[in-house]
Amino acid sequence: MTLPRRTYARVDLNAIISNYQSIREVIGSRPEIMAVVKTDAYGHGAVEVARALAVRGCGKFAVACIAEAVELRESGVEGEIAVLSGLLAGEEELAAHLGLTPFMQDPGQLQRWNEQARADARRLSYHLEVNTGMNRCGFDDTDLNMLAALAEQAEHLDFEGLASHHASAEDFTSDQYAAQQRRFSVAAAALAQRGLRPNYLHCANSVALAYRPELDLDLVRPGISLYGYVSQARGDAPASRLRLTPALEWITCIQKVRTVAAGTPVGYNGQFLAERETRIGVLPVGYGDGLDRRLSNRGEVLVADRRCPIIGLVSMDVTLVDLTGVPEATAGDEVMLLGRSLDAAYMANCRGTISLEVLCGISKRVPRVYTR
Repeated sequence: MTLPRRTYARVDLNAIISNYQSIREVIGSRPEIMAVVKTDAYGHGAVEVARALAVRGCGKFAVACIAEAVELRESGVEGEIAVLSGLLAGEEELAAHLGLTPFMQDPGQLQRWNEQARADARRLSYHLEVNTGMNRCGFDDTDLNMLAALAEQAEHLDFEGLASHHASAEDFTSDQYAAQQRRFSVAAAALAQRGLRPNYLHCANSVALAYRPELDLDLVRPGISLYGYVSQARGDAPASRLRLTPALEWITCIQKVRTVAAGTPVGYNGQFLAERETRIGVLPVGYGDGLDRRLSNRGEVLVADRRCPIIGLVSMDVTLVDLTGVPEATAGDEVMLLGRSLDAAYMANCRGTISLEVLCGISKRVPRVYTR
């Protein structure tokens, strides 16, 4: 039985393909692209996105954890799948069975992966992540001789890539980016002196792709840029070289219209008090769907291409909007929560967050509908 959609997200796969092609155009033919599809492709649907990109020639994907990799493999996605957060102890056998390429971030991970390859009597690949200043994941670069020795001892493994992650590639007011890149270059040179030369050197995420062409190394790792967004640069920065189109629109409908008199409290705790006679649209969507409660009394939606303010507290399953400025609006009319002039960057600004959190926060309760 097909149920009516109370709310849904419309994902334009052509927009994602266009963004991928924009990245390919600016980096040229040499660097390979590892498409980051973690967190269900930032809320867009990892399986559908990976399938669409694979048709366009993308053969490398990145996820955060092994569960995300399982979903891709079970859906028939081939090619390399890198696990950015590495493997927890006990995940090695499944990772090897699935043909994954984990990032190695500490000696224990590397040793267990090497032991898995020895037990399987076959070679397994890995990316070695070095911490150059973000101080989150990766091997510290304070003892590069020790790091080289660990890689040499992993005799059953293939050294696929040397990676690092920039904390602030979009910030041209800070010297952190330059300091991190110097440390990465030193680490790569130290390993090369010991004969440890991986197939790929890579550091570039979406903001690096937008503003730092010098990071077009052997491989790049676009994430949010595939879905149409990139953070604004700070300081004396060049314009973004990427041409991006947001790929997701979030839609709901008006479930009911009611009119309240001036002075009437609206919603939980009466957090909105009507200053005039007000037409209220009841929307069947709330924070249970990912419409953040911080949008209460400050966010907006689009009805008939006109902005209507959210009034009162966003509740779990219901949100109220002021329809007074759209007198023709009636039950059943479409409402755009996210899209066109109200994109994820706008919603993020209302919430005091970033577009990535907005997109990743749209819950599984919201079905994704794919268009081309």
